[in-house]
Amino acid sequence: MSPELLVQVLTGADAASPVSDVWGMVLHAGLMVKFVLLVLVGFSITSWAIMLFKAFQVRKARRESYYFLDLFWKSRSLASAYNDSGRFENCPVAEIFKVGYQELTRLRKTTQETTPEGDTAEISPAQRPGLENVERALRRAINVESTRLSRTLSFLATTGNTTPFIGLFGTVWGIMSSFQKIGLSGAANLAVVAPGISEALVATAAGLGAAIPAVIGFNYFMNQVNVLETEMTNFVADFLNILERDMLKKAGVSTLGIRQ
Repeated sequence: MSPELLVQVLTGADAASPVSDVWGMVLHAGLMVKFVLLVLVGFSITSWAIMLFKAFQVRKARRESYYFLDLFWKSRSLASAYNDSGRFENCPVAEIFKVGYQELTRLRKTTQETTPEGDTAEISPAQRPGLENVERALRRAINVESTRLSRTLSFLATTGNTTPFIGLFGTVWGIMSSFQKIGLSGAANLAVVAPGISEALVATAAGLGAAIPAVIGFNYFMNQVNVLETEMTNFVADFLNILERDMLKKAGVSTLGIRQ
């Protein structure tokens, strides 16, 4: 069975359809053009896989952040919020809270100030440097979560920036091959030039086909990551405000409760 007939059978297209024409040009293209097309297909498949994964990841992160924040503000103490935070494995805000609470616990152990209930200790004004450690830990946690959320997005940017030029390289190479054939045949009419050039232009179209979705996906998911970063930054500010208020309480209050 010829390649053209196989394409018609697989695609259900007749001999005059645009689909069969494009496949025919791909099958008759030179080795370098076929290699370029293979590279572009690899970029495209990887980009779509990343976008599907990111859509799932961002959706879960936003949903769990909403539920965690609701739970956090309804909790009676930081300890209870920390115990419940283990259910939110894909929530960046919950991960930041865990880091902050663990640093706060280390501060408690360092100063040997604990409550009878075993909850986080009262933070006195003298322990202000310890709160600065908590703040640094929270800021570092934001950077870690932001990096995790934006991981692999750089590949989408690379695809959007490079695949048009890769496709253009395949086109230029195909056109050079066509002109070489013209020189060997000694004929320069349209019937001789058109097939080779049209086959080469498929590489440019393939490059744009890989780049456009990647650029759209990159812009969309970077915007979603920025929204999540804003939520994390706002939560850190609120969390530090809670610690500041508890630091200023009288010594008779020993439990770090959550107050809106």
